[in-house]
Amino acid sequence: MALSFCGNDTAEAYNVDRGVLNNGCFVDALNLVPHVFLLFITFPILFIGWGSQSSKVQIHHNTWLHFPGHSLRWILTFILLFVLVCEIAEGMVSDRKMDTRHLHLFMPATMGFIAAITSIVYYHNIETSNFPKLLLALFIYWVLAFITKTIKLVKYCDHGVDMTQLRFCITLMLVFLYGSLMAIEVNVIIFRKYVFFANPKKVKPPEDLQDLGVRFLQPFVNLLSKATYWWMNTLIISAHKRPIELKTIGKLPIATRALTNYMRLKDAYEEQKKDAHFPGEQPPSIWHSMYRAYGRPIFLSSTFRYLADLLGFAGPLCIFKIVDHLSKTSKSSSPVNETITMVGNTNQTDKVIFMGVYFVSSKEFLENVHVLAVLLFLALILQRTFLQASYYVAIETGINLRGALLAMIYNKILRLSTSNMSMGEVTLGQINNLVAIETNQLMWFLFLCPNLWAMPVQIIMGVILLYYMLGISALIGASVIALLAPLQYFIATKFTDAQKSTLDYSTERLKNTNEILKGIKLLKLYAWEHIFCNNVEKTRMQELTSLKSFALYTSLSIFMNAAIPIAAVLATFLAYTHINSEKLSSAVAFTSLSLFNILVTPLFLLSTVIRFTVKALVSQQKLKEFLMSDEISDDGFRGGETSLNVETCKKHSGVHTKAFNRRQPLKDQLEGFEQPLRRYIRSREIEDVSVKVTDGSFSWGSGMATLSNISIRIPTGQLTMIVGQVGCGKSSLLLATLGEMLKVSGKVYWSKEPANEMNHDATPSAHEVDPVFEVTGRNRNSVAYSAQKPWLLNTTVEENITFGSPFIKQRYKAVIDACSLQPDIDLLPFGDQTEIGERGINLSGGQKQRISVARALYQNTSTVFLDDPFSALDIHLSDHLMQEGILKFLREDKRTIALVTHKLQYLTHADWIIAMKDGTIIREGTLKDFQNHDVELYEQWKTLMNRQDQEFEKETEGESQTILERKTLRRAMYSREAKAQLDDEDEEEDEEEDDEDNMSTVMRLRTKMPWRAFWRYLTSGGFLLLFLLIISKLLKHSVMVAIDYWLAHWTSLKQTSETSAMTDLNDQNYYKMWYSILCSVGIVLCLITSLTVEWMGLTAAKNLHHNLLNKIILAPVRFFDSTPLGQILNRFSADTNIIDQHIPPTLESLTRSTFLCLSALGVLLYVTPIFFTALLPFVVAFYFIQKYFRVASKDLQELDDSTQLPLLCHFSETAEGLTTIRAFRHETRFKQRMLELTDANNIAYLFLSAANRWLEVRTDYLGAYIVLTAALASITYSHYYGLSSGFVGFGLTYALTVCNYLNWVVRNLADLEVQMGAVKKVNSFLNIESENYEGTIDPSQVPEDWPQQGEIKIQDLCVRYDPALKPVLKHVKAYITPGQKVGICGRTGSGKSSLSLAFFRMVDIFEGKIIIDGIDISKLPLHTLRSRLSIILQDPVLFSGSIRFNLDPECKCTDDRLWEALEIAQLKNMVKSLPGGLNAMVTEGGENFSVGQRQLFSLARAFVRKSSILIMDEATASIDMATESILQKVVMTAFANCTVVTIAHRVHTILTADLVIVMKRGNILEYDKPESLLAHEGGIFASFVKADM
Repeated sequence: MALSFCGNDTAEAYNVDRGVLNNGCFVDALNLVPHVFLLFITFPILFIGWGSQSSKVQIHHNTWLHFPGHSLRWILTFILLFVLVCEIAEGMVSDRKMDTRHLHLFMPATMGFIAAITSIVYYHNIETSNFPKLLLALFIYWVLAFITKTIKLVKYCDHGVDMTQLRFCITLMLVFLYGSLMAIEVNVIIFRKYVFFANPKKVKPPEDLQDLGVRFLQPFVNLLSKATYWWMNTLIISAHKRPIELKTIGKLPIATRALTNYMRLKDAYEEQKKDAHFPGEQPPSIWHSMYRAYGRPIFLSSTFRYLADLLGFAGPLCIFKIVDHLSKTSKSSSPVNETITMVGNTNQTDKVIFMGVYFVSSKEFLENVHVLAVLLFLALILQRTFLQASYYVAIETGINLRGALLAMIYNKILRLSTSNMSMGEVTLGQINNLVAIETNQLMWFLFLCPNLWAMPVQIIMGVILLYYMLGISALIGASVIALLAPLQYFIATKFTDAQKSTLDYSTERLKNTNEILKGIKLLKLYAWEHIFCNNVEKTRMQELTSLKSFALYTSLSIFMNAAIPIAAVLATFLAYTHINSEKLSSAVAFTSLSLFNILVTPLFLLSTVIRFTVKALVSQQKLKEFLMSDEISDDGFRGGETSLNVETCKKHSGVHTKAFNRRQPLKDQLEGFEQPLRRYIRSREIEDVSVKVTDGSFSWGSGMATLSNISIRIPTGQLTMIVGQVGCGKSSLLLATLGEMLKVSGKVYWSKEPANEMNHDATPSAHEVDPVFEVTGRNRNSVAYSAQKPWLLNTTVEENITFGSPFIKQRYKAVIDACSLQPDIDLLPFGDQTEIGERGINLSGGQKQRISVARALYQNTSTVFLDDPFSALDIHLSDHLMQEGILKFLREDKRTIALVTHKLQYLTHADWIIAMKDGTIIREGTLKDFQNHDVELYEQWKTLMNRQDQEFEKETEGESQTILERKTLRRAMYSREAKAQLDDEDEEEDEEEDDEDNMSTVMRLRTKMPWRAFWRYLTSGGFLLLFLLIISKLLKHSVMVAIDYWLAHWTSLKQTSETSAMTDLNDQNYYKMWYSILCSVGIVLCLITSLTVEWMGLTAAKNLHHNLLNKIILAPVRFFDSTPLGQILNRFSADTNIIDQHIPPTLESLTRSTFLCLSALGVLLYVTPIFFTALLPFVVAFYFIQKYFRVASKDLQELDDSTQLPLLCHFSETAEGLTTIRAFRHETRFKQRMLELTDANNIAYLFLSAANRWLEVRTDYLGAYIVLTAALASITYSHYYGLSSGFVGFGLTYALTVCNYLNWVVRNLADLEVQMGAVKKVNSFLNIESENYEGTIDPSQVPEDWPQQGEIKIQDLCVRYDPALKPVLKHVKAYITPGQKVGICGRTGSGKSSLSLAFFRMVDIFEGKIIIDGIDISKLPLHTLRSRLSIILQDPVLFSGSIRFNLDPECKCTDDRLWEALEIAQLKNMVKSLPGGLNAMVTEGGENFSVGQRQLFSLARAFVRKSSILIMDEATASIDMATESILQKVVMTAFANCTVVTIAHRVHTILTADLVIVMKRGNILEYDKPESLLAHEGGIFASFVKADM
């Protein structure tokens, strides 16, 4: 064997007499030379000389691919590797035909394979380290390899070898490949000039790679990394160490950014506009624009998809060949001589021998089962790679399109005409839908669009192959699938309808839940919680009915997916055995089975794809209509679009802070700062005008002119007031000058201002321009505008005020003081860094308005428009704002102010007045002009001024609205702070524990599946259903395996000549009968399992919601104070939705794919036990892949979710504040923000998609490995243990299913883990303690009319809100006689409200007791106690429903009693006038009644109760003086015989009480009659009364 390189068959082997090159073995040896050369040259360079090179280029990522022909080189190298594998295989097959070993047949090819891998590794390292000179080695290698292969080819031709021999074809291909690679190398030399040229060419890395922030590397990495997502490894592995955040994933590459894509789509859209022959002939089509902008990537994705689909058929065909070959082999041989047959199937005589060795023909090569197994493996790898590439390209294109569409919609919003918004032609809801739904529909369409044309081809190919295998009976099976497809579509549409109706019910349920949570304190105090709880339960039952149909359609859909292939296969095989005389062979049976499995997917997906296509068509139409809607007119100040230029999107340049001198007083500094501008203004003549309108008439879109005959001027640097009745067009006038209205006729002039207002240091000479110009184009400067309805951004208070201008501390402070915002800011948890707006803290109207005005004051613009800034402010604040803000801050700065107002007492301050009526100007001029020329109007104003002054005095007596607003805010904040304090303490404890453990524990928690939540979910569905689910699943999958096992048995039957045809027929019928029975049972079980999962999901959802609602309703009131309302609502909305609709399908899919994979592996182990050895590495790899993926996927999903909300909010905010943004001229800044938010969301989504591809590629490769090992094991068993061909087919068909379902196991597991978060959150609320509703006394022992007298004894009472907190009442003692009127007063936090709550046991009484009419209240059941007392709260709460329901939800009282109560509360006439009387509807929160009326309803409600004890908790705090006096009167008369305890915040309300209790810090300080207490001058009560006077 020593000299067996050339083999020892004959002596000729080493003979070179006819010339060295005529000896085939020597030619092969010559082919070794280049490979050995390359390995010797490159290995030292790769391993030794590397460290010194890498620092040559300063670049962040080592992924810079810049040699020309880069991708082509990778593709050719892959092809080269494939051809070399074929050459090795061909050499081995030929070698088996020879008598001795001929190493030269496959050894050079093996070396070539190693050299090819080395060449690409070497090339990659040189390219990324940018050291092109070293490529010379590769150039020499390609030249040598090309020459040696060409010599070999020429010699073959000389010896008469032709194309029929496989080796000749392989050599020819190798010559071509080596030649091409050589040409690429020459191209690199010519292009980069790194050798043979004097000056090599310098190249720079692309901008993206120079940017350290770009971490999404898919576009920049090499082909192998692109195909396998290798570059994602670092991110996915690092997710295990620390969570992925936005910082981790960096920025989007330029090509994927929203701005780039917007330009791309916009160009395509604008091009169409140009192409239209007649303007306005037809609006540009969005489809067309999409095609122009994204046609190429869609085409690429579709190409990958076609390749993948075609390669998908390689699996079944290889199985057919392998099984067919093995069945023939087993027939022609008995197990004894199998080995010989294996080696030489063909007779020794017809060996084809050239140059002393055997040559294999292509046909013979492809009939070798081992070759087929390897081909099957390679086809699977390729198919999966192409499929994932197709998905990735489609998804990336979809994301790009969405970014472009969002930018396009946003741009359009900024140009929408105001009338469109106000007339409701374009609503906020519509815009939100466009952003959240329509763009996503189009994005999804792009994801699925390659399916649209790939699926029909796949279906046709499948049917053709089936027809080729089975003849006419295949068409019967295919028609079964085709006939059931419309049913599938019908189910899908029904499913969507069910989803819609579920949504309606859940919205209704949420509304009810929200009401309960908002009024929970009242419900508990009145013991009404169960009535309202039942209302929610009623809506929930309707929702569940709707969910039932939703679940039914889901399970039917799942059932169809599973059952149709069984039915189709059954029909096909029965027809086949009936029509054809010969037996069904195992090769045909199992190949058909896998073909049917392939066919089913496109047929089902097709209905989904069609549904999405229809939705996309609708979305496209909506989008088209929106893009064609009216824009703001071009003759406004805006000429077309403010372009989305990247440069202008940078921060606005602003005042430089260093210009200020810290020591100088603020006023002087500001004066000095504005000096040049002022000098410029004064240099003009007195007639100086900032805005001038002549003969203007303006309208809101179509129809009548709203403003007509408008001729006004707004003088520069002066205060102009615009007055008139409500609705006379004052706000419209401001908007008209801002260009927001449609100008019908006339002209608007704006004075020219410095080019950049911010830059006031420019010399005056620069401003000597023509002072006035007509507004055309984009010339109007920024105007600080405060709209009538305040508009806030969802950001901090500070950012709302600075609004993009630089932060200047002194200026900011001056503005805050002018708007008296400091006290409000002090109440906020993080001061002016607190988030306000939709998602932040809710502020009152007045607070919002003051922030809006502060924004206008802060801006450094020369013109300020204030639209009714005092409307939501009380008199003190209005005065302060007028004096400090408008007169001092603005007017002394000589800024031009236009002020719309109803407060006529300020007219004396005005420099210029414009009076309006019914959309026209009555007169303009100074107050003196009016006094002289329009006496009537002037007198009218005077009387109104007097009335307003009286109001001022009246309000000064009472407590101002502002103080109330601040109280409300303080109360909201206080409860949150208490919660935060508790949380902080918990967190500190947690942190201490965490420090003891280390990072690894945290990571262990991150990688652990939430098994406890999962178990909680399953048991919520009930143990019976859980048991049924597990049993039915196991049964179903066992029957599925049994069906195929029976098929393997049936097709493996050997036809023996001895038995008659008759018994054979009987056998066939017997097998057919059992096969049909098994299939039928399988179909029934499919239905049962799919129904069981959904049914269990429904039961779990029902129980979890029921338990959650009951727990929340019975929770103590402190829970609601310390838990934000939004958080509780979230459990009922988002989390309940996930439990209702998302977990069941995920669970179904997970169990199905897991069982399928497990049954497949079980089958393989049964068929070929040796497979176990291959299973171990598979299990290890699979475990690590799923472990790493789950953590990363969870983080990326959360990132995707969290980046979506700010984006949607930004759109709705912009639409709401359009006029403000346009007045300020801040469009560019808002666009920039929108682009940032879109990119943040897109990068999260892109990474999530790349992570999914990362997983799928890996699991698919694992699946391919399973198929390869299974095939090789089956072939071995077939040869050596006589395994029947039927079982080989059985095993291989199952191995293929592993390939399809492995990634679903992991993805569903990851999804379920995220969804279990919802169960976890709900679960955390299920552990809160309930109030103790049981008492020690039985309710029947309490007298019906208790409490009759209303005698109250308080003995040594100590109260706290929570065992963890300090007591709020300390040893309080008091005695209240029946019918006494008691007043309790004290400063905020003195414990007076806590005392009122103690009567109802809303707080924890841990010492002492309260005895009412002889019964200790701590012994009473809670419901009994609370239903017998009455209370009127400070904040009146009304619920949506009828007035009757609000007064008496228990429906216990007669109508007379209710009318009596309303009469006492002085509401009878008002209720009578409403349609429906007592049945008139109250809107949510009682918004259709004033605060005073609501408080009177609360009084009526207390009267209806007829309790002998009434407690009033600061009941008059939030109402006006008139209502207060009514309330006081009623209490004195209607409740004359009752014990009334009043907690007062205005001391004068309790001066008439029988007894006054003064409290401080939980103790009683003074306790006596009010007269006695007043007599004691130094007393606290006396001081309170003094302060209140």
